[in-house]
This record gives sequence, C-alpha cells and structure tokens, in this order.
Amino acid sequence: MDRYASASIPTSTSAPPYSIPLPSGSGSWLFTTFAVLFTLLALEQSVYRYKKRHLPGAAWTIPVIGKFADSLKPTMEGYMRQWNAGDLSAVSVFNIFIVMASSNEFSRKILNSPTYAEPCLVHAAKQIIFPDNWVFLTGKEHVSYRKALNALFTRKALGLYFDIQDKITRKHFRDWVSPDDKAHPIMMIARHLNMDTSLRVFCGDHIPEIATTEISDKYWDITRALELVNFPLALPGTKIWRAIKARKVAFKWLVEAAAKSKVHMANGGELTCMLDGWLQTIQDPEWKGRKEFSDREMAMVVFSFLFASQDAMSSGLIYAFQHLADHPEIFAKVREEQDRVRGDSNNPMTLELLDNMPYLSAVVKESLRVKPPVLMVPYKTIRAFPISEDYTVPANSMVIPSFYNSLQDPQVYTNPEEFNPARWLDPNGTAQSNPRNYLVFGSGPHRCIGIEYAMMNIALVIAHAVSMWDWEHVKTPQSEEIEIIATIFPKDGCHMKFTPRAS
Repeated sequence: MDRYASASIPTSTSAPPYSIPLPSGSGSWLFTTFAVLFTLLALEQSVYRYKKRHLPGAAWTIPVIGKFADSLKPTMEGYMRQWNAGDLSAVSVFNIFIVMASSNEFSRKILNSPTYAEPCLVHAAKQIIFPDNWVFLTGKEHVSYRKALNALFTRKALGLYFDIQDKITRKHFRDWVSPDDKAHPIMMIARHLNMDTSLRVFCGDHIPEIATTEISDKYWDITRALELVNFPLALPGTKIWRAIKARKVAFKWLVEAAAKSKVHMANGGELTCMLDGWLQTIQDPEWKGRKEFSDREMAMVVFSFLFASQDAMSSGLIYAFQHLADHPEIFAKVREEQDRVRGDSNNPMTLELLDNMPYLSAVVKESLRVKPPVLMVPYKTIRAFPISEDYTVPANSMVIPSFYNSLQDPQVYTNPEEFNPARWLDPNGTAQSNPRNYLVFGSGPHRCIGIEYAMMNIALVIAHAVSMWDWEHVKTPQSEEIEIIATIFPKDGCHMKFTPRAS
C-alpha cells in the first residue's frame, strides 16, 4: 500500500503521454476557411434538395453556379430534356431555385395566378428596363395602368398604325432585292425594318431619323442581355453593362419624343403616332382613367413595347419568310389570295383588305405556332405557391411556364412539327377548338397587349413581299438550328434571295 501511495500521480498540469496537433497561424486560418466553405456548400446542397423535394432534376447542384454553364448557350435539345423530365422539374442557377413547367395545365396556372407569381422576364430585366416599369406591376395597379394602354390598340388606332407600317415597309423593301443575285441573311435587315416601323408607329416624327439608326444599331446589346440566364452583375464589359448603356441612349430619345408629342397635341396637332393617340385619349373629358403621365413614364411604356416588337416580332417575321420559302405550294396560295383581293401590288394595304385575307392570317398564326418567338416567360413567386396537390413552389423562386409544349401538343395539333396553315381554316378542327393551347402571346393578366398589332405587321410585310418578289431560301447546315437569345432565330440568319416577280 505504501508502495502504491508513493507512486507519482499525473496532475492536470502534467504533460499528456501523447498530443493532438492543432492548427495555428496561417494553418488555423486555412482550416477555418475550409470549414466555413464546406458548411456553406453543404447548406447550399441541403437547401436545394429541400426545395426540390420529389421533382425531377439533378439530385445535386453544381456549387454556386448550378446550371449556369449550360445556360450560357441554351439549346432546344437541352430545354426538351428538361421539359421531358416531367410536368414540373427543378434546376438551380447561381442559387436561384427554378421550377420549369412543361404542361399546358401548369403553364396556364402560373400565368393566371397573380396572387402567387409575378412576371420577372429575366433576372437582369429590372436593371435594364427599370424596376418601376409598368410590365412589373401587379394587382389593381396593373389593371388600372393597362386600362389606359388598351386604348392604344383599338381598331381606330390600328388603322393609323397600319398606314405608317405600309409606308415604312415599302421604303425598306427598295433595299431588299438581291443586287448581286446572291442570297443574304435577312435577320439584321428585318430587325432594322421592325425598329424603324416601331419607332415611327410609337413616336412618329417626334423622333429624328438619326435616332432610329442609333437605337437600331445599339439595341442588339439589349437583346443579348435579356437571355434567360446571364452573368448577374453589371460589371464593365458584361452583357448587362452594355445593355444599360444602350438603354440610356434609346431612353434619352424616347423621353424627348414624349415631351415633343405633348407640345404637338397641346398646339392642336393632328394624330401622327401612338404617343399622340395616348395623349388624346387621356385628355378626353369622358375619359375616366388616369389623366397624367410624365415624359419618363410614357418613355418607359414605349421602351417596353419596343422590346416586344423588336425581338418577338422580328423572330416571327423571319420564320414566316423561312416557312413560306420552304413550302412553295403554300407560298402560291398566299400569292393567289393577294392577287385576288388586292389586284395591283402597288395599291396600299388597308385593314379592310387584310380582313379579307383569311389564308394569309392562317399562315401567320401557324408560323408563330411552329416557331413561337418566345419559348417561355420567367415568373417569380411572391409567396409559397401550391402549384399542385403534392408540391408547393417556395417563395422567391423562379417559375417558368413553357409556351412551346402547348403549341406542339399532338392531341391538339395533328403532326405538330408540320407547317400547315389549313388547320386554322376549319372552325371545328382541334386547333380552333382548343384556344387554351395557343400560348404564343401568353395568358392571364399579363397577356401581350399588342397581339393584333404584331400579327397585323407580320401579315403586312409578308403580303407585300409575296406580291412583289420571287423568293428563294438558300439552306445552310444551320438553317434548322435555333439560336436562343431573348427570342429565337435561325442560327444562320435565314439566307434569302429576293428577285422581282417574274409573272
């Protein structure tokens, strides 16, 4: 016992028989950084999987960027894979949780649920076209604002615009005939035609010719920045930065045009454009809506119209040219109708003449169905959105309804990939009987306000071109490939050869 009592017993201050190395100095900093990063990445994956739940989609997301790399150069094949994964599917880009809707049911539910979701176009849209632009309004404020704008698209207003469109189209067509007997891509000249037409319709002579050229030249930067996914910061050299610079140029001219229109109408001037018509409407003693709009507000509205008309209408027009040139039997029917209804192609077009061209209208409608300019429009959930019985989209997520799938539904459109205008001439056919599927212009409270204007303009340009020229579409390996930007275009720009009509 004495022997055990005299044994040395280690105290708490004694050196341990072994030691665990602990990081110190720079090693401690690296260890802490690694631990924090690991925790954040693990949290990111957990949040993604929690939001995704049972929806189809990648089981794990690429740290931080998610599907950003795939989104830089989107393809129809990539979108089809996502849509085919299920009626609802999930993806993440830069920690933005996205639910893609492929079915008509869920797409229409998103478009018609303003209490749960509001349009956000793309992540950068508010930076480019201003966060207080009317397109982002919701509820009663949006309804009230839209009521004033509806007056800009009455039959009487469309008649004024039609005359302007007719004159601008004839002016541009003088330069469209192939001087060297070769085919050339028409994408950019069609965009310039649309820009000139839109600015003259919206602003008349309140905007100078030099402004039309300057805006047209710079607007491509805006188009490219409105892709579905872009680098989110407006750093120098980025697409968003260039788009904001281009917007500043365009917006300066549009604000000046609004101010000039106010002076013009105050002095008893005649109606010459949309801005004039807007002012006349709100100054009418019987008008019950809002009476005052600032120059900036009017410019923002025109700028939003410019985005829709420039990109969506250009896409629709270019594909209409391509579809008709690739189907000579349909081209011949359009020409026969033109000769029968119009007679001499030098006669100006009118809305009354257009009303008597059902086949041309069917061609435009079918071309937009086969190649809808806008494949989808992003919305943002403003609260948790119970989109189905077993899934609720989290608040502050992006929900993206697909237009394309509804327009390619074989139950509604027999042989949906086929360009067949005749499907719209049968009042009892499945195409006419299912208007819910025709989502070219969206649905719900934010449905495109300028539907008649857009279809009227495409029909007018095609009518003139069919009556005046013989066409040839020179196909390239990229003719059938789709370039997806804000809207869609043929990857080769659509190589067309126009020659004066032979007979």
